[in-house]
Amino acid sequence: MQENMASLIPNPFGPLQGVRILSSGTIIAQPFAAAMAAEMGAEVIQIERPVQGDAVWRNLEFPIQGENGATVAAGWVQNRRNTFHVTLDLSAPKGKEVFLNLVQRCDIWMESSIPGTYTEWGLDDETVLKANPRLVICHVSGYGQYGHPDYLGRASYDFIGQAFGGLMNLTGFPDPEPPVKATPWTGDYITALFCIWSSLAGYISAQRTGQGQVIDLAQYEAVHNTLAGTMVAFYELGLNRERNGNAAGIFQPYDAFQAKDGWVNIAAVGPGFNRVLGVIGLDPDDEKWRAAGTEVESPEGIEFDAVLRGWVVERTVKEVVETLNAAQIAASAIMTPKDMAEDPHYEMRNVHVEWEDINLGRKVKGTGVIPKFSRTPGEIWRGSVPLGYDNDLVYQHYLGVTPEDLDQLKDQGVI
Repeated sequence: MQENMASLIPNPFGPLQGVRILSSGTIIAQPFAAAMAAEMGAEVIQIERPVQGDAVWRNLEFPIQGENGATVAAGWVQNRRNTFHVTLDLSAPKGKEVFLNLVQRCDIWMESSIPGTYTEWGLDDETVLKANPRLVICHVSGYGQYGHPDYLGRASYDFIGQAFGGLMNLTGFPDPEPPVKATPWTGDYITALFCIWSSLAGYISAQRTGQGQVIDLAQYEAVHNTLAGTMVAFYELGLNRERNGNAAGIFQPYDAFQAKDGWVNIAAVGPGFNRVLGVIGLDPDDEKWRAAGTEVESPEGIEFDAVLRGWVVERTVKEVVETLNAAQIAASAIMTPKDMAEDPHYEMRNVHVEWEDINLGRKVKGTGVIPKFSRTPGEIWRGSVPLGYDNDLVYQHYLGVTPEDLDQLKDQGVI
């Protein structure tokens, strides 16, 4: 941690204690990366705009009414825990000064914006790194910091990243059905994962060398990097891969199947195929079925699929899942929120927990900290907070700003 200043976290915890992150992006892709770090013990300072804040994500998704009269989105309550929230106008000269003072006390700065935004404010990478040469900077943008000029200024959201990155071309059923986005906000969450791992990789390097660096993370590239062998298949085989629904296409069973009372996913690879044959009453030694597992479109492959679907539809989801798993065949119900809330495995692993949300003024329940560390576990020490909630705390603690100066900065609209 820069300058060895005492942490604002009441009781330090987790594998990232001692790491201080300044976060100034909006919505999901970058701020969620910082929030994941905060749940692992990093000290995260989140900057929002004065007055309006991160208005879209604070209020957009499934608004919840608090006992104190506040309304906060469910996504904000889930994703903005453990963070210190301040307001700061980075476009104002005084805001730039405050920002550079904060940067000197941080290990990582991550942001999301259209390239050139911070440069216009006098906060180009050279200026920021001059203030703190050990700083790791992670720029998150839709199309990257350099490239074709027609793309760099374009706006991007989760939906756009999924389209340009190639994911949406593969999700959904074949034409004439339309492509289907992965939900919820999958392109943003993928980008957040790339943001946090790359920022921490840069931090490790800075600890070893004493030198910071700049990370250029394009959302579409994060999404694109999850497409497995799609591009190798194109370049080497000429395969222009398209949507094929839930089925794997190259082996079976690997698909969603309708039962009496819901849907079940079944996946059997290699020896698992013979186990499926036995369960549904087909002879694994019969040569007829030998190629049905991999020659999906053959007459035998089509017949096998029909027999399996007939077997599944005559049973409940519970019966199918229990029977197949007892035979060491991977199968799961397609879980709803209600299913997950009532499932004994979720309960025994303590996946869903309660915490105190300051925005709503009461306890809430949602998903806890993931993954689980044996020696330095993460935790939730507080929930989300109102706009500018930590202004006085952060600015006085780190910058020595007096209450009188804080009032002046508020009057000037800087915070």
